[in-house]
Amino acid sequence: MRKILITGSQGFIGSYLCAEFLEKGYKVIGVDNFSKYGPVSRPHDEHPNFHFLEMDVLDIDPLNPPNLIRDVEYIIAAAAMIGGISYFHKYAYDLLATNERILANTFDLAIDLRRQQILKRILVISSSMVFESTNLYPTPEEEIKRCPPPYSTYGFQKLASEYFCKGAFEQYGVPYTIVRPFNCVGVGEEEAIGEDKIKSGNIDLMLSHVLPDLINKVLKGQNPLHILGEGNQVRCYTNGKDIATGIRLCLESEKAENEDFNISTPVATTVLELARVVWELINKDQQFAYTSDEPFEYDVQKRVPNVSKAKELLGFEAQISLEESVQEVLNYMENKNDS
Repeated sequence: MRKILITGSQGFIGSYLCAEFLEKGYKVIGVDNFSKYGPVSRPHDEHPNFHFLEMDVLDIDPLNPPNLIRDVEYIIAAAAMIGGISYFHKYAYDLLATNERILANTFDLAIDLRRQQILKRILVISSSMVFESTNLYPTPEEEIKRCPPPYSTYGFQKLASEYFCKGAFEQYGVPYTIVRPFNCVGVGEEEAIGEDKIKSGNIDLMLSHVLPDLINKVLKGQNPLHILGEGNQVRCYTNGKDIATGIRLCLESEKAENEDFNISTPVATTVLELARVVWELINKDQQFAYTSDEPFEYDVQKRVPNVSKAKELLGFEAQISLEESVQEVLNYMENKNDS
């Protein structure tokens, strides 16, 4: 039974990762300090092969770690401060400084485990935001060597996370894989503790992800529906289950060693198109109507990845449609409102 450490295990993507690896027979050690949502329960918590350490990654002593993680073969570095668009402004410094400290401590652990010939590889969860300044679409992995650096401190820190991989390999021989998820959608995204309350019409904006925000507004009867800007922002909304599968394939494939991958659906959708899908699922008998709110500075207008590398080297293709994802999140939010 292969043993894997997932930092940020109780977070949004972290929860999907735990479920995926447990289902495939891994022993999973999760580390999380509940800093984003506060204490939450996750479906994987009671799995017999899941073991949880409630602690800050920064409190792990890389040279004397807890017994549970002294023999992990793989590390998935997913712990980070992360939030919605306003989060980029409110925590512009902390996103850079805190996430760098988290990553440095994680790599210190990886380096020591590799020195002991225990660790096989570290996987770092980067972000589509590293391509914040590109003008090439669909964006291939190698564009990271050509496009200007990101403007936001969050995007810049995610780019730095990729250089942690390259530096640790060059100096200490730690094998790595860089994974860039694009616009994860799914269930389990809760209200973040540190988010500001910002009105979008008569309803508080749910800033972490656009899909639950749109569903929340339509369920509460907002009409016309408020969207940020003109709704021309283009995204590739990828279900968390697909992202978790892609990351597992990265971990299991020798072809992924010391490589980087865009893990995403190739299907591009505007925010306005997404809003229509949500509206028509909930308000079947009402004509769609919307109005525009002032957009945020770091609301990147276009993110569309080239996904051919993941298909060719890993055999990965996203399987879950946008409509299925919207229905899944809608069901989840309706059940939460009823409970």
